[in-house]
Amino acid sequence: MHTVVLDTTGTTAQDVIDVARGAARVEVSADALAAVAASRAFIDDLAAKPDPVYGVSTGFGALAVRHISPELRAQLQRNIVRSHAAGMGPRVEREVVRALMFLRLKTLASGRTGVRPLVVETMAALLNAGITPVVHEYGSLGCSGDLAPLSHCALTLMGEGEAEGPDGVIRPSGELLAAHGIEPVELREKEGLALLNGTDGMLGMLVMACADLARLFTSADITAALSLEALLGTDKVLAPELHAIRPHPGQAASAANMLKVLDGSELTGHHQTGFDGQEGAPRVQDAYSVRCAPQVAGAGRDTLAHARLVAERELAAAVDNPVVLADGRVESNGNFHGAPVAYVLDFLAIAAADLGSVAERRTDRLLDKNRSHGLPAFLAGDPGVDSGLMIAQYTQAALVSEMKRLAAPASVDSIPSSAMQEDHVSMGWSAARKLRTAVDNLTRVVAVELYAATRAVEMREGLTPSPATRAVLAAVRADGVAGPGQDRFLAPDLAAAYEFVRSGKLVAAVEQVTGPLD
Repeated sequence: MHTVVLDTTGTTAQDVIDVARGAARVEVSADALAAVAASRAFIDDLAAKPDPVYGVSTGFGALAVRHISPELRAQLQRNIVRSHAAGMGPRVEREVVRALMFLRLKTLASGRTGVRPLVVETMAALLNAGITPVVHEYGSLGCSGDLAPLSHCALTLMGEGEAEGPDGVIRPSGELLAAHGIEPVELREKEGLALLNGTDGMLGMLVMACADLARLFTSADITAALSLEALLGTDKVLAPELHAIRPHPGQAASAANMLKVLDGSELTGHHQTGFDGQEGAPRVQDAYSVRCAPQVAGAGRDTLAHARLVAERELAAAVDNPVVLADGRVESNGNFHGAPVAYVLDFLAIAAADLGSVAERRTDRLLDKNRSHGLPAFLAGDPGVDSGLMIAQYTQAALVSEMKRLAAPASVDSIPSSAMQEDHVSMGWSAARKLRTAVDNLTRVVAVELYAATRAVEMREGLTPSPATRAVLAAVRADGVAGPGQDRFLAPDLAAAYEFVRSGKLVAAVEQVTGPLD
C-alpha cells in the first residue's frame, strides 16, 4: 500500500487524493514530530504564565474576554469540541471526511499549531485504521475554518460521537478506537482550538474537484470532436495558427485535443458539399457550439489552472489561529478566512455550467433533423415509431439547468455570527458542496453527448470516422453502452456511459490512438 509522509512543508494534491480516495497510509516524519514538540514547548511555557493568551488561557470567539484558570483549561478544550460538533443534515461523503482529516493533520504536522506529538500521531492512526467520523452537510460558514465538520472529527479523536469503521458500519467512536487499539486523546491547552480552525474541508473538496474537472475537460474535448464529426463539420477552425493569435493556453490545448481526435476522419470537411447524396447544408461556418468549442472549454481550462494555483498555495499553508511562529511568538491572525478557496470554488462552478451548456447544445443539434445534416430525427431507428434520444436530451437539459443554478456564487454571501465577532464569512464550504454536485452533473452531461455522438457517427454510413473515434466506439460498446437500434430502456445505457466517462475510460480509449491528450 502506498504511504504518504507528512513533514513541516505541506503536502500535494496527489497526496490528498491518494489518502481520500485511495486509502494510502499516512506517516509523519521525525523532523515534523520534532517541530511539533518544539512548538508545544512554547505553549506549555505560556500556559504557565499569568498573562492571558487567546486559545491557551482564554475563551473563544466572542467569549475570548474571559481568562480561564489552569484547572478549567482541559475542560475548555473538550467543551469547544463538543459544543462546536453541531452539524446537521445528511452525512458527508467518506472521501471528503478523509481529505478534511488529512489536511488538518498536514497543518498539525507543520509545527505551527502548538499541539502535542500525541495528537498528531493519533490523528494519523485514525486515518490508517480507516475510521471515518460522521460529518454532516451543514455547520460551516467557511470562516474560523470549517468549524462544525472539523469538530465532529475532533470528537472522534476524543473517543466521542460516531464514526464509520473500515467495514462501513457506523458505531460509537469509543468502540471503534478500542477495537483498533487507539487511545482517546485527553486534550490540553490550545489543542481543541487547533483541531477546529482550518479551511481543510473546502480545500479537500477543491483538490478533488480540480482532479475530476481536468479529466472532464479532456473528455468534453473528445465528445465535442465526435459531435463535429457526426455533424460533418470542418476541423479547419482548430488549426494551431488560429489559436496562436488569441494566446489563451487552455483554448490552444482544447483545439489541439480535438485535432488529434479528428485526425484521419473521412467525416470532416463535408459542411458545404455533403456526401453520398446527403445535403451539406450549405454552411460556410459551423454553429457556435461546434466552432467555438475550444474557446469555451479553454476558458474553463484556464479557470482550472488558476484554481489549482490557489490550491497549491493552500496545501503549503499552515492555517490556525493563533499560530506559533518560529521565534516562539504565539500570534492571532485571520488566515482561517476561506475567501481565496471560496472564490475559485465558485469560479469552477461557473466554468462547469458553461461547459455543460455548450455540450447540451451540440447534443440537441445532433437530434434535430433540421440542423443535423441528414441524420434521422432524434437519432431514432424508425422516427415516429421510435422516439430515439428525445428524452435523453431532456435529462441532459435538466442537469444543465441545475448546473446554472449551482453557478450562482456562494462566496458573495455572508451571514455574521458569534455575536458579530465573526462578522464576515466566506461560505466556502457551501461553494464546495454545490461544486461537487455540479461536477457530477457535468459528468452526466458529457456522457449524454458521448451517447448521442457515437450513435450519430455510426449512422453516417459510407464514410469512415477517425481512428480515435473508432477506438471510442469499440471501447464504449464493449463497456455495455449499446448503439443505434429500436427504442429500448435507455437509463441503463446512460448509466453505463456515465461510468465510462467518470472512470476515465473515454480518455484512455482515445489516448491509445493519439498518445497523451492535454
